[in-house]
Amino acid sequence: MAEKRDKEAAKQAKKEKRAAGKARRGQIFQAFHMQRKEDKALIPLMLGTFLVIAGLVFLLGMWLGIKWLLLPLGILLGVLGAIILFGRRVQKNVFAKAEGQPGAGAWALDNLRGKWRVTQTVAATTQLDAVHRVLGGPGVVLVAEGAPHRVKNLLSQEKKRIARLVGETPIYEVIIGDEEGQVPLRKLQNHLMKLPRNLKGPQVDALETKLSALGNRGAAMPKGPMPQGAKMRNVQRTVRRR
Repeated sequence: MAEKRDKEAAKQAKKEKRAAGKARRGQIFQAFHMQRKEDKALIPLMLGTFLVIAGLVFLLGMWLGIKWLLLPLGILLGVLGAIILFGRRVQKNVFAKAEGQPGAGAWALDNLRGKWRVTQTVAATTQLDAVHRVLGGPGVVLVAEGAPHRVKNLLSQEKKRIARLVGETPIYEVIIGDEEGQVPLRKLQNHLMKLPRNLKGPQVDALETKLSALGNRGAAMPKGPMPQGAKMRNVQRTVRRR
């Protein structure tokens, strides 16, 4: 009886895996179709990337006298290069559409790669300005979006509120925008990654426990927009994992 249940469970797991794979392939195809319609240079660039990489590997094989052995490797590397190019152009397109929308910062933080602990909208105004809290290796990062003259005050207040609990833990402030001293939305991930690593995993856990007692304050704000084509951002992560 137990053996029968195990077989049924294994069969169901295989079925779910096939369904998940089919869904991912459908997402990638949909994203490619959408991107191709908006980005006329996509296919020529992908084809060019494939041919250049495959050609270079083939030439290397000719020089070494093993061109036919290296040809399959060149094809695989060419396909990989084309996929990476596709993912980057999708990312650029989606972030361009998200910039300037209320809640775009919250959406970008929700899509961060890595072990970041994001708490959206810890402070906000009725004009949809907001401050989001990010915990990670650097310590505490307060990320603000909205009108600079309003979010600076929000940042100052939130920093004072947090400083009472975190002690000597570094607190960084980031304002999303394209003006001097601000960080563009598309560069937010890289900016966070470049911050110094001051804490280790257990310290981040302890910090999260301390700050979990703090309630959010201010006006309610959307958790972040779903910009046109935002599904493509999720597809980009799927492509990267594959």
